[in-house]
Amino acid sequence: MASKEPIIITEKDEMRKWTRTMRAQGHTIGFVPTMGYLHEGHLSLIQEAYKHADIIVVSIYVNPGQFSPNEDLSTYPSDFEGDFQKLKSVGNGVDVVFCPNNLYDYGNSQTGNGSERNQEKVVSCVEDKRMGHETWVRVENLEKGLCGKSRPVFFRGVATVVTKLFNIVEPDVAVFGKKDYQQWKIIQRMVRDLDFGITVIGSEIVREVDGLAMSSRNVKLSPENRQRALSISRALSISKFQAEKGQVNCRELINPAIQLISEAGGTVDYAEIVEQESLEPVETIERPVVFCVAAWFGEVRLVDNMEIRIN
Repeated sequence: MASKEPIIITEKDEMRKWTRTMRAQGHTIGFVPTMGYLHEGHLSLIQEAYKHADIIVVSIYVNPGQFSPNEDLSTYPSDFEGDFQKLKSVGNGVDVVFCPNNLYDYGNSQTGNGSERNQEKVVSCVEDKRMGHETWVRVENLEKGLCGKSRPVFFRGVATVVTKLFNIVEPDVAVFGKKDYQQWKIIQRMVRDLDFGITVIGSEIVREVDGLAMSSRNVKLSPENRQRALSISRALSISKFQAEKGQVNCRELINPAIQLISEAGGTVDYAEIVEQESLEPVETIERPVVFCVAAWFGEVRLVDNMEIRIN
């Protein structure tokens, strides 16, 4: 079966026009936003999108608005040509790759294929006081905990860029990975609260054979830290097993998980069991929860989680 050749669109107006044309022809639009450097986890999102729509748009855009001043945007991994080949061959293929040069540039925009970054025009979350971006979307309570504690501007940037992408692509369905659980829930709540006519789907975590959750950041792990990082999924699996066997005291699940990760050489940012919708910490498991962990291995921060349901 020949692979589908996706259309590359770089301009916002062209993207919006294309989507509206497809919808006028009776198509439903599925959307998968990414920051590129694609892996099997991303491709599984596309497969999920095809269950809900017949036209698929994938965006590749490294969002400067979610990086704080001390985080180096330029080091985020990029491989547009490799990404494009993967998008050509996945499942039924992808219809459009939307790769804007810079969604925050309102001056003399430059077009590109997404493989180059215009560093002079990229703004961070520190706004240019003259003509910079100053309108932000906040999901105030859901963004406070978990990753929001150590990355206070991150979800502001995520919610804002996803709002922009939704307004440009105008999809019927959008798919996000559950690996970034808090992000998924924030987008769901934002769509509900702001009355977007979009269904937000959470797709299950895709793991390597040894259990490590797939992430673009994994490539930055040294071989030693790659092995040590397996302690995260092991700790979560043990906790899930114990909870399903009757251990409902969250502290009795969290403390051993932290110990296991720490003894493996990781530095735990957080390890919390939270209610699935509110993301509020719970002391006892009485309803569906999710055990969320973030930990550093060397210079790489990894996040993972497991949903826990007991009878």
